[in-house]
Amino acid sequence: MKYCIVLIMIITLVFASENTNTSIDESKSKIEIENITSDKSRENMQKWLNAEFRLQPYRTNYFLPFAIANRVYQAHSPGEKFKESEAEIQISLKLKMDSSLLGFNEKYYLSYTQHAFWQIYIQSAPFRESIYNPEAFVVFPVSDSESLLHIRSFKVAVAHQSNGQPNTKDNPVYNGFNLSKSINYLYATLRLQHKTLISDITLLTPFFGSANLSDNPDIMKYMGYTKVEFTYFYNEHMFGLMLRGNPASRKGAVEASYSYPLKNAYLYAKVFSGYMESLIDYNHYVTKFAIGLSFSR
Repeated sequence: MKYCIVLIMIITLVFASENTNTSIDESKSKIEIENITSDKSRENMQKWLNAEFRLQPYRTNYFLPFAIANRVYQAHSPGEKFKESEAEIQISLKLKMDSSLLGFNEKYYLSYTQHAFWQIYIQSAPFRESIYNPEAFVVFPVSDSESLLHIRSFKVAVAHQSNGQPNTKDNPVYNGFNLSKSINYLYATLRLQHKTLISDITLLTPFFGSANLSDNPDIMKYMGYTKVEFTYFYNEHMFGLMLRGNPASRKGAVEASYSYPLKNAYLYAKVFSGYMESLIDYNHYVTKFAIGLSFSR
């Protein structure tokens, strides 16, 4: 029952956030600032009344209550048993920090993404894994109308991914398995546009040898050094396709997604097939379908 309440709260809060620019906060509706003599005080009171919020969506924000894989997920902690069906939640936000420090009209950002896999269809309803993904990045806009590439931007980022679990490698209860998984990496993305088709070409590399940590020494074999993402708009429909892999190991992943606008959200569905769907099982191949709602594109 408590998990149903949590789900209702998540959906209610996100739906409410869609209307923050037009709805009136009744607790502030009678506040008057016209007669405030201090310009600074009046200016800051106006910002408070406007409830200005500088955070913006970064990656897709979604809640997918129906997700099913082609195999039962392995539980790595003693006594746990997982199902092949679960829910997925992703929250992703960015904050603009500065711009044009180098004189190229570039924009500097900090971002945070959290991706959670929730086993809501078993009695205790634990989270199978939560992935924490902060980033710092700079985006250089490009106005390329001459070449065939039609380059629109160039992005450089430093990122971290981890599941926040303790190191259990030396704990005999886990039979040598380490729950802790993490990686630091650098990546660069070139964004192209051809009418309603957006293409993102990404190269990434481990940062300071983090791919060789004892908890996941071969992670780049499955994560890969290259990624290509396509986003295509057709009227109200949006289609996505991601291909990621390591040519040397011939391992990677593909993900196809679709979204369609509803009243206050989007219908969102995706199919994933490959490695590194989650950090804890980065070297396990899985094919998975998930459907639900997204609150940004």
